[in-house]
Amino acid sequence: MKGQLRLLWHEWVLPALLALTILAPLRSTLADWNDVPSGSMMPTILVGDRIVVNKLAYDLKIPFTTWHLATWADPQRGDIVVFRSPVDDKRLVKRIVALPGDRIELREDHLFINQEPATYTRVDASTPTAMIVNESVADRTHPLMIEPERPARRSFGPVEVPAGSYFVMGDNRDNSYDSRYFGFLSRDRILGRATFVAMSFDHDRYFTPRLSRFGQRLP
Repeated sequence: MKGQLRLLWHEWVLPALLALTILAPLRSTLADWNDVPSGSMMPTILVGDRIVVNKLAYDLKIPFTTWHLATWADPQRGDIVVFRSPVDDKRLVKRIVALPGDRIELREDHLFINQEPATYTRVDASTPTAMIVNESVADRTHPLMIEPERPARRSFGPVEVPAGSYFVMGDNRDNSYDSRYFGFLSRDRILGRATFVAMSFDHDRYFTPRLSRFGQRLP
């Protein structure tokens, strides 16, 4: 019996512990993945997507903390970021819409940055209950979902983003808990930038793999 326990320890338990000891800090510091349970970033990110998060996109942190060892870049308008919610510390995924010093306003789902209106182009994938559009701000373009029949906060501001903070919103503008509700996002809460979909499974179809989304880059 002791021999079997010793064999189990050396061949299974110890290697597993060593692998965990190595991989956990790497996931915390270099790269990680994040399952998406809600539709707040549709149509860009679907429920059931597993996205890859580049934790070295902006800085280097001490593993398992938000303490910065070095910083080499700042988040940019249009980046999709993973961060800890200012309300309950849960991990959320949203898009940066406004930068420090920007003046942001939303008028009936129409975005204005520094008094300049975003432009919108309708996409053929629109349906009677959900309109898909491409939103262009400065030199960044990405898709949005608008659900006219859903109660939502379609107007906001104008407000100025303070130094060291960002204004984030979901691409599903009418179904997203974001800076319109919890306020500005401080820089130190950002964990990394979401870069592409590693894999995707359709929750409504018995977790059928969406093979076309595997490896798809996020706009």
